[in-house]
Amino acid sequence: MAGAGGRPPKEKSFANMLRIAISEATVDEHGVSKPKLRAVAEMLVTKALEGDMAAIREVADRLDGKAAQAVEISTPDGPSRLTDAELELIATASSSGAFETPPSKSQLN
Repeated sequence: MAGAGGRPPKEKSFANMLRIAISEATVDEHGVSKPKLRAVAEMLVTKALEGDMAAIREVADRLDGKAAQAVEISTPDGPSRLTDAELELIATASSSGAFETPPSKSQLN
């Protein structure tokens, strides 16, 4: 039986099954019981310590958050770097249908 949007009911979703599986205990090589999530986290840290760049980035992203990214758009006046407030103005106006093309720098100020 399908749930909302044609997807299976939540209790059968893959994400839910992963949550159940990762919350179960596992026994390490020393016979110590610990959550599987802890074992996965330890494997990630081990990979990072071995120099795996993807693992290093994942650890950094989880601890410090992803690095901020600059947004650059092209306007009739040329490329422009925008502040968060300017981006919010564009997003708000775009979602309300106030304009169809990006505003010029003079329209933002």
